[in-house]
Amino acid sequence: MNYGIAETQTGKFGNMLFEKLKENYKAKKIFITGHTGFKGSWLLKILNKLESEVRGFSLSPESKINLYELIHGDKMCDSIISDIKNRKHLINEIQNFQPDYIFHLAAQPLVRTSYEIPVDTFEVNALGTANLLDAVKVLNKRCQVILITTDKVYHNYEWDYPYREFDRLGGYDPYSASKACAEIIIDSYRNSFFNNKTYDIHGKSIASARAGNVIGGGDFSRDRIIPDIVRSLVNNEKVELRNPNSVRPWQHVIEPIVGYLQLGMQLFHNPIEYSNSWNFGPFTHEILTVKSLTEKAIKIWGAGEMIIPEKNINLHEANLLSLDISKAVKKLNWMPKFNCSETIELTINWYKKVLVDHENADLLLDETISNYFSK
Repeated sequence: MNYGIAETQTGKFGNMLFEKLKENYKAKKIFITGHTGFKGSWLLKILNKLESEVRGFSLSPESKINLYELIHGDKMCDSIISDIKNRKHLINEIQNFQPDYIFHLAAQPLVRTSYEIPVDTFEVNALGTANLLDAVKVLNKRCQVILITTDKVYHNYEWDYPYREFDRLGGYDPYSASKACAEIIIDSYRNSFFNNKTYDIHGKSIASARAGNVIGGGDFSRDRIIPDIVRSLVNNEKVELRNPNSVRPWQHVIEPIVGYLQLGMQLFHNPIEYSNSWNFGPFTHEILTVKSLTEKAIKIWGAGEMIIPEKNINLHEANLLSLDISKAVKKLNWMPKFNCSETIELTINWYKKVLVDHENADLLLDETISNYFSK
């Protein structure tokens, strides 16, 4: 059995992939939860290029500087500022919009924050997912639903081989546990209300997408490694690492975003076969420690220094984690296009050009998207 993909051919799609996606999503109604966030903004930008009609449902951006406003997100969608916990409002907006596709990204996405607000994390990530699926339940039309969780839904044994979609779910910290709960809720609704055996009656295809440790231009969250590195470099401060030896499957944010879109496209054509869970990550040889990532980032920036405190007392976070992407590669024809070095270079250069050289953030996203689809 293949526990990860070491090498494969890339570049056979290129612009053909973009044209396929455009054929599928052009003029389609797309409902996004969490559209003002980092990943939501990237998804919104690509859907705008695909000429989709988008309605977003999300809280306002948290950080003063944020990607959604940098790319003028309000001009790309009908933006509804609301809370995923407001079940009635969510149901009304989905009913009024009558979407063809729903991408559920709204979440409390930070491990360390989940220790500070565990109950709210469970309410947003678990019950928020149930609220979304309840809205789908009363939607009287065919709809493809892609619910985004995380690589951290797996019970982490700290073993060497990558996790597969059928491996045990779990979660040490509240964030990971809340996302594992979301996966169980998704499976429950799929079995109870959107069963494949009765698809001709309900017309709903439900899939979950598991991806983690995405990096790329435009993430300004606290307690995430790249934004933390960039803030330190911009302020001429030393980069302090709390878990230097943790190993993560770093990938550029555009990789899973396009994966979600390819999954949605397949759900439309084969709703029964693709209504299950999917991993999206880099190739297995592309995993990297936090320390190595930071060293590469500092080198690309051209200045900076990192420090590792002698007494570094931290909340528990997984040390080793990677995903088996064989299923997505084989069945979706999806595969990573940027290697780890390219991903870090694209990411750090975006921040340097925007924050130091004051280049246009929106145009830089255009460049990355064009680069991706031309590979």
